[in-house]
Amino acid sequence: MDEKVKIIIADDHPLMRKGIKDILEENKDWIVVGEAGDGQQTLELFKKLKPDVLIIDIDMPKLNGLEVIKIIKDDESMIRIIILTMYDEEIIFNRAMDLNVMGYVIKDSVVTEIYESVKNVLAGKHYISPSISGFLVKRDVKINTVPNYIAGISKLTPTERKILSLISKNYTSKSIANKLFVSVKTIETHRSNICQKLGIHGTNALLKFALMNKEIL
Repeated sequence: MDEKVKIIIADDHPLMRKGIKDILEENKDWIVVGEAGDGQQTLELFKKLKPDVLIIDIDMPKLNGLEVIKIIKDDESMIRIIILTMYDEEIIFNRAMDLNVMGYVIKDSVVTEIYESVKNVLAGKHYISPSISGFLVKRDVKINTVPNYIAGISKLTPTERKILSLISKNYTSKSIANKLFVSVKTIETHRSNICQKLGIHGTNALLKFALMNKEIL
């Protein structure tokens, strides 16, 4: 490997960050280029360092992990994200998966799983702690049985998803265009593409869909 894999660790517990760093840097091709103790600092390091992998705790001051991930995803970054959490709750797991994170590691298992999780996401694979693998099975079943327009959310590009999120907040096409510095025609094209991917039609159908599903956008 010509360049080392750049990793940022975001957790508000210094000892947790140090433990993870020590484990990961046993691989001479990986380097922890930054550590953050809150969500805002994580975003600043992300913009400055452009890491390949972000390992981030859900519970952090200022911005929580899911809020940070959503902002990063809206930036259309190709960064690989691994979530750390104390929670083995299905609803939190599904919110993370809806944001297209590639790794989900329970903190109780971080010592034995963090190295393997990074190895997997770098290879383009997902890594889920075995203790909650049942959540993934249930999620796959649910996605395969819900209407196509729900599953279609995963097919949206980061830009389309951002536009849909703004629609859910009652932004008009003109206000979205101004916010994203593009033309109204471009936004209307995006709206048409989103409707096609979601399989929805009719007057105000997209607004209704966005309002009904705003929690996962």
